Amino acid sequence: MKKWVTDKDSKGYYWPSEEAKSYAWVKDEKIYEEAAKDPIAFWDKKAREGISWFKPWKKTYLWKPPYYKWFIGGKLNVCYNCVDRHVESGKGKKPAIIWIPEPMNEEKKVLTFEELHKEVQKFANVLKELGVKKGDRVTIYLPMIPEAQIAMLACARIGAIHSVVFSAFSPESLRARIDDAKSKVLITSDGYYRRGKIVELKKNADEAVSGKSPIKKVIVVKRAGNQVEMKKKRDFWWHELMAKAKEKCAPAKLDSEQPLFILYTSGTTGKPKGVIHVNGGYIVMAYWTSKYVFDLHDEDIFWCTADIGWVTGHTYNCYGILATGSTLLFYEGTPDFPDKDRWWKIVEENKVTIFYTAPTAIRMCAQWGSEWPAKHDLSSLRLLGTVGEPIDQQAWSWYFENIGGSRCPIVDTWWQTETGATLITTLPGVGPFIPTVAGRTFPGVTADIVDAEKNSVSGDMGGYLVLKSPFPPSLLRGLWKAEKKYIETYWLSYDKEFYSTNDGARRVDNKYIRITGRVDDVMNVSGHRISTAEIENAIASHKNVAECAVVSQPHPIKGEAPFAFVVLKEAQPSEQLKNELFETVRVKIGPIAKPEVIAFADALPKTRSGKIMRRMLRALVTNQPIGDTTTLLNPESIEQLKKVVGYKG
Repeated sequence: MKKWVTDKDSKGYYWPSEEAKSYAWVKDEKIYEEAAKDPIAFWDKKAREGISWFKPWKKTYLWKPPYYKWFIGGKLNVCYNCVDRHVESGKGKKPAIIWIPEPMNEEKKVLTFEELHKEVQKFANVLKELGVKKGDRVTIYLPMIPEAQIAMLACARIGAIHSVVFSAFSPESLRARIDDAKSKVLITSDGYYRRGKIVELKKNADEAVSGKSPIKKVIVVKRAGNQVEMKKKRDFWWHELMAKAKEKCAPAKLDSEQPLFILYTSGTTGKPKGVIHVNGGYIVMAYWTSKYVFDLHDEDIFWCTADIGWVTGHTYNCYGILATGSTLLFYEGTPDFPDKDRWWKIVEENKVTIFYTAPTAIRMCAQWGSEWPAKHDLSSLRLLGTVGEPIDQQAWSWYFENIGGSRCPIVDTWWQTETGATLITTLPGVGPFIPTVAGRTFPGVTADIVDAEKNSVSGDMGGYLVLKSPFPPSLLRGLWKAEKKYIETYWLSYDKEFYSTNDGARRVDNKYIRITGRVDDVMNVSGHRISTAEIENAIASHKNVAECAVVSQPHPIKGEAPFAFVVLKEAQPSEQLKNELFETVRVKIGPIAKPEVIAFADALPKTRSGKIMRRMLRALVTNQPIGDTTTLLNPESIEQLKKVVGYKG
């Protein structure tokens, strides 16, 4: 059995084995040196090498704070790069997507690049027949089924802008995203399987577009076969439209800076932000990070467990992987159905070579016990990855030993919805792989760790992670219909000179970067970004709530979990009321945002100007020193809250 890493050295670092280095696309540090000398020239070269263009660009990069453009004047099509060119080069019979349904009695489905090409062209024609044009928005509210990628690629083919919404989001969350984007078409399914039960997705979709809605047409995939209501002249079955669709649809020649998709992410104000990604810069980085970070070769089977509704699903469950001509595996269900070895059974049966998941999932699997992966032959694996949050030492070691057999490197990837692709990681042929450390900036990415005065922080001192010009080609180009918010969120902290990631970081050995977590009020719950303000708004909508404050609490499985302090109007605290508030959050946002704890309080600590001191609330739930309370308007509130949370600090 091949060993892809060396044993750990005296520092506890792992390095690529000689075999790994000889196999890898990037074998040494030369690429870092080349990229650092001239990042713009580096990306110019990589864009030409990795992506097919209909028309070359006139200017590679333009920076007018706080706006930037890449490959200006270039024309391309992202769908063509993900599908057509592989068929044209003779890879048509190669599997593009291997789909595994949750029910064990259903057969897996394999779509070759040739079959994917045909399906995407037909669905592109379906959209055109329904009146969708270049620049129109299409909302995709689908589970983990291949129709999700087909719909995304079809939008990309004709220049429509898609907005994929996580299928576990509530009707209210879906409605907010549809209304903000002013989408014309909604694509959903009758239902899907989750732990053996059918989730009735069409019902949620119907509720979201009830009343006044910009949605004119709804396309429904028949997945679970459950009974659904179909509204005449608005609702159409996917399979019926596809049966009548023409089979040929030429890819549109789109401008490099034309928007490819909008993806909504949590904002500190509670209102989701529509992050805009464009065709050229996004696909260039999606391609190269897929190829280099995961060291993709022709025989690889790549499995990313992220939902298609998140940016990880967009880049590494669709665009980046398919752009390289690689095979991706796509699984509908949960890791513990029908039993806790479902993931490892899939790895064994499909000879998965690269496995990419979140630390939350690793901690959950570790809690179930190492006997579950031990039942299966995982020797096909040669590379493991993590995403979504910093990984702790315990989870890293369990993953390395029990899934990778102490022979597979772990690439820890740091990036965001806004960055579109991985920006900090370790390249498999270069190393080192350091537990809890993300690694180095990807070649061509310029980042720094600074203090509040914009000075670079030396040594291992912590600071704020920022990006500097030239900015990564895949970085967002703005927020949908929210220019002011875009500037406030990402640029004002550093006078529009640096892009603020809102993450803290520190250096290790003056070369590698450890991410220390968010520095704003956005939590990482099971790898999903959720703002405290969004949860506060949901809870405060209940008729009995006077005010509410939500803070992050460490969680052994989820990483972070919401802890809600609630002050009531007249009602008395009760389990029934607590359950009503849990349900309010579930309905308004979705189950992932449900607080771990709701604590009823007489009052919340406030400054004399009326601002809630969330810093003190965080200290209470984490048993940290509270600090000076004399400046509070109501210092007595702290003593009552100590009893409420069982404070031991």
